[in-house]
Amino acid sequence: MMRASELNTLQYEPGLCNGCGFCIHVCPHAVFEMNSRKVRFSSPDACMECGACQVNCPTGAIAVDSGVGCAQLMIVTALRRKRGNQQEAFCGGERQEDAACGG
Repeated sequence: MMRASELNTLQYEPGLCNGCGFCIHVCPHAVFEMNSRKVRFSSPDACMECGACQVNCPTGAIAVDSGVGCAQLMIVTALRRKRGNQQEAFCGGERQEDAACGG
């Protein structure tokens, strides 16, 4: 399995991918894209580790420690809103203060 990023636990085994594209459709951050008949990473740092891709992958080509990044993202977003900052946090921000997952 290849690791997507140092910012998250997402891993992908291209040899197991059957090209169904379920991961593309369920990912809320467009981490995957279709490349010919296989999926590849398009924005691996954007993964918030929600686990939707892993749960929906029929071949087991995707592994992620789900809940870790998703929980952190929700907490950071809630704290920002409480402080009056309406901007949502997201993984892999361009600036360190924008990144919920250690960008």
